[in-house]
Amino acid sequence: MFLTISTTGTPERPATDLGFLLHKHPDKAQAFSTSHGTAHVLYPEASVERCTVALLLEVDPVALVRRGKGKGRGGAPDAALAQYVNDRPYAASSLLAVALSTVFKSALRGVCKALPERAAEPLPLRIEVPAVPARGGAELVGSLFGPLGWTTVDVRPVALDEAFPAWGESRYVQLVLEGELRLADALRQLYVLLPVLDDAKHYWVAPDEVEKLLRAGEGWLAEHPERQLITSRYLSRRWGLTREATNRLELVRLAEADDIDVEAIDNAVENPAPESDDAPAETALTPETAAAAKKPVPLAEQRRDAILTALRDAGAASVLDLGCGQGQLVHALLKDVRFTKVVGVDVSVRALTVAARRLKVERMSERQAERVTLMQSSLTYTDKRLGGHDAAVLSEVIEHLDLPRLPALEYAVFGAARPATVVVTTPNVEYNVRWETLPAGHVRHRDHRFEWTRAEFRAWAEKVASRHGYTVRYVPVGPDDPEVGPPTQMAVFTATGTRKPARTATSAQTATTTTVKEEKAA
Repeated sequence: MFLTISTTGTPERPATDLGFLLHKHPDKAQAFSTSHGTAHVLYPEASVERCTVALLLEVDPVALVRRGKGKGRGGAPDAALAQYVNDRPYAASSLLAVALSTVFKSALRGVCKALPERAAEPLPLRIEVPAVPARGGAELVGSLFGPLGWTTVDVRPVALDEAFPAWGESRYVQLVLEGELRLADALRQLYVLLPVLDDAKHYWVAPDEVEKLLRAGEGWLAEHPERQLITSRYLSRRWGLTREATNRLELVRLAEADDIDVEAIDNAVENPAPESDDAPAETALTPETAAAAKKPVPLAEQRRDAILTALRDAGAASVLDLGCGQGQLVHALLKDVRFTKVVGVDVSVRALTVAARRLKVERMSERQAERVTLMQSSLTYTDKRLGGHDAAVLSEVIEHLDLPRLPALEYAVFGAARPATVVVTTPNVEYNVRWETLPAGHVRHRDHRFEWTRAEFRAWAEKVASRHGYTVRYVPVGPDDPEVGPPTQMAVFTATGTRKPARTATSAQTATTTTVKEEKAA
């Protein structure tokens, strides 16, 4: 296997800086042992104006077969002779990708202590790979490299035999890439896309391959139009790993769209995980109730009971729990047979994983599993999968959004999804003075972007109802203090002039969401 990387330069910025970036001296020919052969690094040319590095990988076919142990592409051929006579030593594949990561490890990370500024800036690059297996043809090669900033993606199919043109083209292409990119970005693209084009890997794909893919795909994979194909092929079509990578890449895409950190989005799970967001004293009871009860009822439980009552009064059968977190409300809904379809939605993959564990989906009967769905989605983007449900719940969710993002949620829920009933709960900031452990002026949870007074909440709810064709009523949750009101305020929106709640989920809803069985398989 063979590839070359070339760059040009000037006396002020010589092309031989490539040697510093790759941590390989142009005056030396070096050899490195890999698990399947020897990788050689040499410089066919090295001058101020132009510098070219070549990576030559000599594959040991015997070692490849022995390490394969009869499994995988290199060890399970159609005929015994093919174990030793195949394209592995010649065509760029995962073998070459592994050699790249081994020989140019620091360059892949963009690390160069000698010339850090050069490592951080684009270089005029030309990469040539004489033989690339392309399952999907030249068109697929172009669709993979085209969106990545290369000015030229030259893909030339290799004939089966030049002496016999009638035989047509082989599945191999000659690939030339030209453009101005950071060297680290170019190497990462090759590391991911060479095995993707080959659509095979010479080693077992373990769960840690997801981390490798995300590291190498940082900055380009999340927004790539062929992201799904790349992820699936890179992970050898292992469904569970592919779904995990896809979900995490979606978080990256959402974070980049909102110009925030991924951790700020995927923050629905804390350690230890609180029962609710109302961190100060969760036992808001009237003096009479507290005296009569041996154990105070947590506010989170009172809130769930109020939500369940509102949903039952509305006659809802199909319910969306938007921002379901760790699944407490989903669990409560499943206990009531009146709710025939329960969909938990959260942007956090970690929260959905915890929810699946809490619900014990692996032990559910088939009938019970058909009632529940967990899926990842951002509530500030319209999602057609959220349509067609009787009711939606936003329990302690809106206060976690920045105020400028709130109109997007309003439209996604009330405008696009438009369930017949929407239940919204949020803290009443006026009640905060009753929390003895909460310092004055502090919100109840460090992730709350705002907390509203009763007047502010009602003003917002009235505007939403008027704008989207709903009526709204208000229900206090917890002790209704005569001076500061209840600790939690709840609004129940009812759509005007819409269908009555359906008693079963439609087949379209079932077909377009990820079932708990799929969560179990992951």
